[in-house]
Amino acid sequence: MRKQNAIINKKLLVFYLLLRGWAIAEIKKTYSQKKCKLLIIFFVSLQKKSTHFMSGNYKKYQTFRTEFPVFTYESFSVVRSEKKITLEFLFVVNEQVKFRPKLSIPERSFYSIDALSDEQINILAFHIGMIELVSYWKATCSPTVVIKPFALSSEQIDWWKKLYFQGLGEFFYVNEIATNVADFMTIEAVADVVLSKQQFNLDEKTIVPIGGGKDSVVTLELLRKSMVEIRPMIINPRGATLNCAKIAGFERDEIIEVNRTICPQLLEVNALGFLNGHTPFSAMLAFVSLLTSAITGMKHIALSNESSANEATVLGTNVNHQYSKSLEFETDFRDYVKKFISDDFDYYSFLRSYDELKIAEYFSGFPQYHRVFRSCNVGSKKDTWCCSCAKCLFVYIILSPFINPKELIHIFGEDLLDDKNLQPEFDQLIGVGKTKPFECVGTIDEVNTALNLCIQRFPNYSPTLIEYYKTLA
Repeated sequence: MRKQNAIINKKLLVFYLLLRGWAIAEIKKTYSQKKCKLLIIFFVSLQKKSTHFMSGNYKKYQTFRTEFPVFTYESFSVVRSEKKITLEFLFVVNEQVKFRPKLSIPERSFYSIDALSDEQINILAFHIGMIELVSYWKATCSPTVVIKPFALSSEQIDWWKKLYFQGLGEFFYVNEIATNVADFMTIEAVADVVLSKQQFNLDEKTIVPIGGGKDSVVTLELLRKSMVEIRPMIINPRGATLNCAKIAGFERDEIIEVNRTICPQLLEVNALGFLNGHTPFSAMLAFVSLLTSAITGMKHIALSNESSANEATVLGTNVNHQYSKSLEFETDFRDYVKKFISDDFDYYSFLRSYDELKIAEYFSGFPQYHRVFRSCNVGSKKDTWCCSCAKCLFVYIILSPFINPKELIHIFGEDLLDDKNLQPEFDQLIGVGKTKPFECVGTIDEVNTALNLCIQRFPNYSPTLIEYYKTLA
């Protein structure tokens, strides 16, 4: 029956394409490349005689919302095995394309997965799906989002709309999409089954998510010195994260490892020009950390988000690249979890009261990590500093008052403050540019303070950007 339906759907689609003026050869070529229906409709849009489709991302936004009015969180599944626990989510756009992202957690000797009930697992898995969906929704920005697995109250719907809207602030800004929290999305929860809050048996131990940068290193070391029993958690382990954990005393089989897999079809539509941009990764980390807390029996989840995450990226607006690292999100998340999931989890940022300068000063005192930490998103897959982005430059600047110039050059491989090509990023960081960089960087005041401290402490250090900075005084 499924095969017969596929043949019928194919015939209807071929007929539709012919009506649109496609040649048979073009249709055959498209099918031979095994393109999904969503991609074909994209090609159809390009074939229209009107040029409105290519006149900007806001026009794309309007077109996609008309072409793809419904995005559905269809279902999720949880498979427990001896080797791992696997979550798979099904998101459907207009019944035309299906996205199936996955999340897996390899088994560890210290897990207690079998002790968890289906109800406990389901409430956590469902909510991970709720945050995963926004990465797929943004491709078409469908005006209606249908939630099928479980019911949501009006209060929950409002909470999720706020998170999606604020978490996509950079996405809307960069794509020049003018919208508001009331209009960008309508959420319809169509299920009758209501999830009940759960109780979890958790002890006074602490999970520390590690990203491979200086912040999580400081959290690890300060908690270790305070004799708190900790265990690192890493999403998609790579060189820097594993190396930092190892220096802290944890081998790979002692780490909570989470493997998140993006559905390949999303990468295909991104490559073809569908809407793309930043999503609130740290909000996804927050919900995933609840699941790791449950399976390890560890109550506390200590993030490494500092006070500077609260500053807007586009000054004078609510657009914040780091929204899901902000105190506002942290407070909202804690309230949501206690009201709708469980009273037993304790999610917080250990570094919330610290600014970037204090964290950099602490980090300078842990030289064992200086050769292995990495904060560069561009170079993350190769475990390198790209030395060409605003994030690399920011980390270089914030450490410059506390680590001598020769050592910094040794860490990064070159003197970033002596690279005149980085002046546009430098201007953004010091507040001369229109916006801050869309990266996880400190405040403008912190950057300027760091530069002035560097000048005071190393008066004979005069690279290109320091000399340029002095002219602005």
